[in-house]
Amino acid sequence: MYRIFLFAIIIIILFPSMMFAEGIPAEKLKAAFIRDGELWTLINGEENQVTNNGRVSSPKWSYDGKWLLYQQEDASDQQVSIWAYRVDTGEKKKIFYNGYSATWAPKRKIIAFNDRGILNISDFKQFYNIATGVNSYTWLPDGDGFLLSSSGVLRPDGWTSAMLFTKKVKPPYKDIILFGGVDHFFTLPREIGLNINKIIAVYADDFTYSPSNKWISFIVSPTASWSMDSNMLCVISQDGKDFEVLDEIIFEVGEPKWAPTKDIIAYIAGGGRIVYGFKDKKLRMKEMPVNGSLTPQHYTELDFTWINDQKIVTSRVKETEWSNDFSEHPLPSLYLIDIENNKQTRVTSPPKGFGDYHPQSILSAKKLIWLRGRSLTDQNRDVWISEPNGEDAKKWLENVEMIEIYEKN
Repeated sequence: MYRIFLFAIIIIILFPSMMFAEGIPAEKLKAAFIRDGELWTLINGEENQVTNNGRVSSPKWSYDGKWLLYQQEDASDQQVSIWAYRVDTGEKKKIFYNGYSATWAPKRKIIAFNDRGILNISDFKQFYNIATGVNSYTWLPDGDGFLLSSSGVLRPDGWTSAMLFTKKVKPPYKDIILFGGVDHFFTLPREIGLNINKIIAVYADDFTYSPSNKWISFIVSPTASWSMDSNMLCVISQDGKDFEVLDEIIFEVGEPKWAPTKDIIAYIAGGGRIVYGFKDKKLRMKEMPVNGSLTPQHYTELDFTWINDQKIVTSRVKETEWSNDFSEHPLPSLYLIDIENNKQTRVTSPPKGFGDYHPQSILSAKKLIWLRGRSLTDQNRDVWISEPNGEDAKKWLENVEMIEIYEKN
C-alpha cells in the first residue's frame, strides 16, 4: 500500500498533466438554453422544459449551479419580470415584477437588478434599494458592493459625459443610504475616440474585470441611434487612475472577452453596422500594454471565444457587401488561432447552406461548442460540440436560440 501511495505522489509531481488533463465528461455538463422562446435545461443528458409562457431571456447560473436566473416578458403589459428557478426541486420564485440587467452576486445567493435607474438587490426574502441614477453596474469582485455608471444628460450646451462611482454594501442591507454613500471613481471625457474618430461619451456599460482584477473593460456609447454604428472599448485600472480607449466596436458582433487567467483582452474591432457589409471587423487583442491584430486580409469576424491563454477560436467569413437576400450572406466557419505564433487553422467545414456561429469554450470540460444555422439571424440553430481543435464534432442539441453553460468558478 505504501509503495502504491508513493508511486501516485511521484506521478502527480512529475506528470501533473496526466492527473488533470481530462475535463468533465460532456454528458455531465449543465446547460440552460432557450428554444422557441422557452427556457430549457440539459442536466445529466436529459432535456427539461422550465417555462411555457415564452419570451424568456438572459439565463444565468448561480455560482453553485443550484439556481437559474432568467427574465420573462409579459406580452399583455410588456413588463419584464425576474425569476429564479431551483434546478433540483423545480421551484420557481418571482424576484421582481419589472426589472432588467439581473445578475448574481459572486459566491452568494443574492440577486441585483435595475428598475428604471434604481439598483436593487434581493436575498429571496425581500428586496432593498441600493442606489439611484444608475444606468449600468457590475458587482465588485468580492461581492461587497458595486461599480456604477450614470449616463450623461442633454443640456443647452450639449451632452455631459458618463460618470463612474463605487458603492460598498454588505449584508444585512436594511440601512443602505439610497441617495449618496458613493465614491467618485472616474468621469469620462466629453468626447473620446482614436485619432479623428470621436464619439460623445453618454453611456458606459458592460463592465468586466480582468482575471487579476487590476483592470476593468467597458464600452462607451453615444446616443442610442449613433451607438448602432460606433462605440468605444475602453479599459481603466482598478484605482481609476489609468484610462485608455482601445478601439472602435459595434454591438452586433462578439463582445470583448478577457483571457481565462491573463490580463489579455480580445475584441472585434471596427465600426459600422453589419447591414453596411460583412467587412472591416478585425479580431484584435491587447495584453496590457501591447496591441496585436489576428485577422488576415479580406476576412471579417463575427464572434470568438478563448480556449486558453494562448488560443482563440473565431467565427470568420470572407468580406462581402450586405444583401437583403439572406441566402447571399457569407456563411462562417470556425478557425483556431495560436496567438503566440499566429498559426491559424480552419477547424469546421459546415455543409452547404449552413454556417458556424457563436463559438463558446467550456473550460471545465475542455470542449468547444457553437451554433450551426442557416443565417446570422437564424433562431432555430443546432448546438455542436467538439474537442477544442474541432475534432470529434457532433450535434449536441437541436433548435436552440442561445445556450448558457454552468462553469464552476
